[in-house]
Amino acid sequence: MTENRCIMQYFEWYVPADGKHWERLEKDAEHLKSLGIDRVWLPPMYKGTSDQDVGYGVYDLYDLGEFDQKGTIRTKYGTKEQLLSAIKALKSVGIDVIADVVLNHKAGADETESFLAVEVDATNRQKTLGDPHQITAWTKFTFPGRHDQYSPFKWNFHHFSGVDFDAETGHKGIYMIQNDQSGWTANEDVDTENGNYDYLMFADIKYQNQEVVDETKKWVAWVINETGVNGFRLDAIKHISFDFIADLVKEIEEKQGSDFYIFGEYWRGDYHTNEEYLEETNFEFDLVDVKLHLNFHQASQQGASYDLRQILNDSLMQKNPTHAVTFVDNHDSQPHQALESYVEPWFKPLAYALILLRSEGYPCLFYGDYYGISGDEPIEGNEAILDRLLKARLKWAYGEQNDYALNEHTIGFTRLGDDAHQHGLVVVMSNQDEGDLEVDLGELNKQTTYYDWTTDQEPVTTDDEGRAAFHFLPGKVSVYAPEAYGS
Repeated sequence: MTENRCIMQYFEWYVPADGKHWERLEKDAEHLKSLGIDRVWLPPMYKGTSDQDVGYGVYDLYDLGEFDQKGTIRTKYGTKEQLLSAIKALKSVGIDVIADVVLNHKAGADETESFLAVEVDATNRQKTLGDPHQITAWTKFTFPGRHDQYSPFKWNFHHFSGVDFDAETGHKGIYMIQNDQSGWTANEDVDTENGNYDYLMFADIKYQNQEVVDETKKWVAWVINETGVNGFRLDAIKHISFDFIADLVKEIEEKQGSDFYIFGEYWRGDYHTNEEYLEETNFEFDLVDVKLHLNFHQASQQGASYDLRQILNDSLMQKNPTHAVTFVDNHDSQPHQALESYVEPWFKPLAYALILLRSEGYPCLFYGDYYGISGDEPIEGNEAILDRLLKARLKWAYGEQNDYALNEHTIGFTRLGDDAHQHGLVVVMSNQDEGDLEVDLGELNKQTTYYDWTTDQEPVTTDDEGRAAFHFLPGKVSVYAPEAYGS
């Protein structure tokens, strides 16, 4: 059996904008490999609206920190040369590299244009507010600093479906552009929240336009060849045509092969919607498990009043684990961000034990949880406890899995190991009580001593049938493995 896999999201929203992040990543490559990280998800690598832009205010996809545009050559994270060096370092130790691909919108246009548009209701984008009229908006992208290198394509209002600002009047609102093929993407082809959730922010890209489709596919081929990345994380896909995404992913996989890994962010906290999306896109790629994250958030907020037996309910991890990228938090859910739903620090070890040590899903470690969150309200990282969980995953989280529930406050599970990884491990957690959970590890694990890697409880030795009672503490997770940590 192959070793367990784990992605690391190597950024959080407030990573210092010092242009040294690619250098930090390069130096960290061997360490990440030692933890069992097999893929690293990079922050958006192309030029945003400034050198402070996290990367989601996309200006020029072809500028990876190479051209003097938007007042800077480097991006927030560094130069193109530093980026390519970091990618080379990761791949040299056997870590694949995932690019964050933001295809929904563009920001920071070079010029304004005047055109016909109609304002729509923000809570029902199919409801117009008045008649179509001329507005002036930032929709013309000419990339003067790049001088047509890599692509001569220029963007104008025909390539967008909507904007959120009339520069002529200073009015902020959601405007649907009236031109050839005007209107949002069809309701059945995007998320239906707010009547139609095609429009998210900035200048919204229109994939009904064939020029846009052709240019996007050209860029995808270019960026793979230029950087050597071997995976994509697709941002904000519920706002982009399902048909376009399915077609794009199919084409990428046909050209790059099945080893090119793709997963998407469809931010809806119900399984039914996620299942429908997977079906619409022919199960070509995986999705982040938003429902599981929201369960973690709720459990961390409610404390002892939360029934831990429900922690996996309606998640992709529970119902479609082969397409689930599981996570505890990310750059959007961290404090003060657009989708804030932060998992409280006390519950982080419990949540990570569930995604790292169970058999279902493909776990993603968040930079902010591991190294900490910067900014005006810094949050300390959990490097010490996460190192233990990651190493337990790498060494012991294999084989048959059995679940246990003592009551609504206490749950646990075992992994029994396989031919290459004998003995397995025991995980037990509680949001209120202290006590013991009896588990059956089978005769293959009889008279085996298990050591607590996370809360330093006394070792436990199984009896002649492989049974034993494992101690747990309130608000903690205990992970027992058949050798002491660090031995």
